[in-house]
Amino acid sequence: MFTARKKIHKENDVEPTDFEDTVAQALFDLENSNQELKSDLKDLYINSAVQMDISGNRKAVVIHVPYRIRKAFRKIHVRLVRELEKKFSGKDVIFVASRRIVRPPKKGSAVVRPRSRTLTAVHDAILEDVVYPAEIVGKRVRYRLDGSKIIKIFLDPKERNNTEYKLETFSGVYRKLCGKDVVFEYPVTENA
Repeated sequence: MFTARKKIHKENDVEPTDFEDTVAQALFDLENSNQELKSDLKDLYINSAVQMDISGNRKAVVIHVPYRIRKAFRKIHVRLVRELEKKFSGKDVIFVASRRIVRPPKKGSAVVRPRSRTLTAVHDAILEDVVYPAEIVGKRVRYRLDGSKIIKIFLDPKERNNTEYKLETFSGVYRKLCGKDVVFEYPVTENA
């Protein structure tokens, strides 16, 4: 188990949970057994992993990866998710980059907060991570009479075969991470 420990780096040297250890072990096993992923997985590691219960009996594995190496994970995303979903049978695997939200500066301070650290920017980036490899092609916000709002996200129809069965998982994971209700759809194309 010690060899799989290099696949997970926690902040402040916190001990990983048992579930995080099993995810790290799965990544380590993939690196050693899968030849096509071996070179890509060599320098990659995760920050944390959480198992979430989605509506009904569905479960999702949300894996947080360091922001700096998210592009390396995206290169092998489709193959890696396929292999990990085989290992965690019946659970959808989602990779999300670890991002930090910085609160607004106080009045009178000269510190400027980067736009990428605002709450809105971080929530939008998490949304992009959750639905990857599909792209977001449209977004609508619907305000109800009772004051609640629902966000409709339109995904690229090209990735429909890979992502259609995960739409419920996407909205459940995003609700748990950001606390916002989201509905995912594919835009209706008109044949004229």
